[in-house]
Amino acid sequence: MHPSQIQDLVDHCEQYRTPNNVTAVFQVLTTVPLFVALVAAMYVTVDISYWITLALSVPTAGLIVRLFIIQHDCGHGSFFSSKTANDTIGRLMSILTLTPYAYWQRAHALHHATSSNLDRRGFGDIDTLTLEEFRSLPFVKRVWYRIYRNPFFMTFVGGVLHFLIIQRLPFTVQRPSWKMTASVLLLDLAIVAVYGTLAFFMGWVHFALVFAPIVVLSAAAGVWLFYIQHQFEETHWSRDGVWDRKTAAILGSSYYELPAILNWFTGNIGLHHIHHLCSHIPNYRLQECMAGKPELASINKLTIWESLESAHLALWDEDTKRLVPFSAA
Repeated sequence: MHPSQIQDLVDHCEQYRTPNNVTAVFQVLTTVPLFVALVAAMYVTVDISYWITLALSVPTAGLIVRLFIIQHDCGHGSFFSSKTANDTIGRLMSILTLTPYAYWQRAHALHHATSSNLDRRGFGDIDTLTLEEFRSLPFVKRVWYRIYRNPFFMTFVGGVLHFLIIQRLPFTVQRPSWKMTASVLLLDLAIVAVYGTLAFFMGWVHFALVFAPIVVLSAAAGVWLFYIQHQFEETHWSRDGVWDRKTAAILGSSYYELPAILNWFTGNIGLHHIHHLCSHIPNYRLQECMAGKPELASINKLTIWESLESAHLALWDEDTKRLVPFSAA
């Protein structure tokens, strides 16, 4: 794609970065109460039929994803026009998403600043090795990387470990500062207070039966979405000398075409190429932005089926400029 075409897309996207406070408030008021209601319904059905409880856990976990996108937008300063409102709502959402607000904000900013740069990997992304790097690893490390990139392990095991354990530990923060460390520790205290109180009144068994499937499903969905936003065959990676943020944003991010109901639960985050081109567009304006520039709908488009076919891709081939499976090694 020519630089002038990319700049034209950037100029278009910049027109949609202004938040709408009424829409933002409406999004919060239609998500949080629904989440609370579904959790209550799950609690009530535990002693009636746990199959009903598990069925209810699916939309409840979907709401956690939606709450995470609200926190995500607050971290970008794009959800409300007020910084105070963004930071306040973002911190409150973090209690439900189990994700420290300042920690995520810093790590995610680094992700946007280094996305698709082979020489600056490791900031808020899925670990990705090149074909030659994998071939040069000792046997044990090759086995571990295969385990790490296994779709089931990465989503269901890795997701739970990340949200429940890794994000509880301040020493895992990259380039730590007091603000980021305090963000982790204060959220840990809030989690103990809020969920400890819930467990006390619900009973520990009922608490576990209600929240365990929510955590597992929402963590898996979150990791999968983050994976498919950058991990597809014709994605883009380059070295420092030629890396360009705008090129990396549009060519290294996917447009995940989802049904309308899933776009609602995921806060339109499937329009990830637009989000990376202009991270200050709030989630509720991404569809409007794409509708105003139809060619955006044809860039790096992935259907659900195509995304599943991308699950086995694990290595970047610098010669062919493609993400390839382990069999290529």
